[in-house]
Amino acid sequence: MNPSIIKPSATLPGDICRILEHSEETLHLSLAGRLDASVTAQLWYPLVNLVENAAPQLLRLKADDITYCDSAGIGLLMELARRQLKRQGQYSLDGLKEEFSHLWSQYQPKDFLEIRSSRPQPCCLPEETGRLAVQAWDGMLDMVRFTGELTLALLHAARHPRTVRWPEVWLVMEKAGVNALPIVGLISFLIGLIMAFQATIPMRQFGVEIYVANLTALSMLRELGPLMTALLLAGRSGSAFAAELGTMKINEEIDALTTMGLAPVPFLVVTRVLATIIIMPLLSLFANLMGLVGGAVVLLSLGYPLISYIHQVKAAVGLLDLTGGLAKTLVFALIVAGVGCLHGLKTRSGASAVGDSATRAVVSGIILIVIADGLFAVAYYFLGI
Repeated sequence: MNPSIIKPSATLPGDICRILEHSEETLHLSLAGRLDASVTAQLWYPLVNLVENAAPQLLRLKADDITYCDSAGIGLLMELARRQLKRQGQYSLDGLKEEFSHLWSQYQPKDFLEIRSSRPQPCCLPEETGRLAVQAWDGMLDMVRFTGELTLALLHAARHPRTVRWPEVWLVMEKAGVNALPIVGLISFLIGLIMAFQATIPMRQFGVEIYVANLTALSMLRELGPLMTALLLAGRSGSAFAAELGTMKINEEIDALTTMGLAPVPFLVVTRVLATIIIMPLLSLFANLMGLVGGAVVLLSLGYPLISYIHQVKAAVGLLDLTGGLAKTLVFALIVAGVGCLHGLKTRSGASAVGDSATRAVVSGIILIVIADGLFAVAYYFLGI
């Protein structure tokens, strides 16, 4: 609300505020009782209206009889002083008790002469480009620091397995893995079904619809199974990790852990990363199976027997294709869990901070997964895999 806009006048509560002197040059007011949030809400607009309409050169506030004053009451006194200074007038606050004056001394009315709008001012393109570049650079530095700390924590966990909170690992595996089976199975089945149907059209021109099984098997095992699983977990579990740790950051639970001598990364992040590393290959295997089932449904609808589809799949793919796809899932798991936890630990204060962290975790995770998948594709090409 714009502070320059004043609501219509209301009755000034006489038991809280009394007018001791009212002239063209001086307005002397006496405040008494409690100045808490509820009383200040009743007093704010009538008192501001009185001061604005009187427009005195000197505003004197007698505060000897104030028995309680919180930040809301200090805000009212600060607003009256601010309006006086803005009008080139003077003010004085007399008799405020010492236990309340320390709140008043933390601020200066002159600092609030110009109330800034909550909407950010637009800036020029070079300035915006530079700001985004600095943010991207800071994000990269944070990611490098977090990667190093997480690597040391994982190495310590590998050398001392008893230090890992395994019950927490099993719980995260259930939430991120077992509970994700329905959505992973459904998406993978539909991907295999759609891909097989789309491949049938060009294959039919040459009378080789049976090779739809080859295409489906190779695509699911080498690429789509691991990739779709990683993307689903980035949107489902990566955002959950960011939201959980972000809520703990806002509630100062992470600060409490640090105070107790427990580092956040070994205590909170390692369990989530280990659970994701364990569950991601298993989910990818399930996704591969459901994708092959989707392709089998299409071939069966075309009149091919199931045994022909199975033989064709066995001839098209081998153990190297399966392990090549599963190798990706280990890296994808590190990206999903690591990025989600990183943005959760970087959560700032505010009502929308947790949502912003979850959004950044999903977007960053998806981008890094696609980049890593591209690097795997190049590496497999040169290795002849």
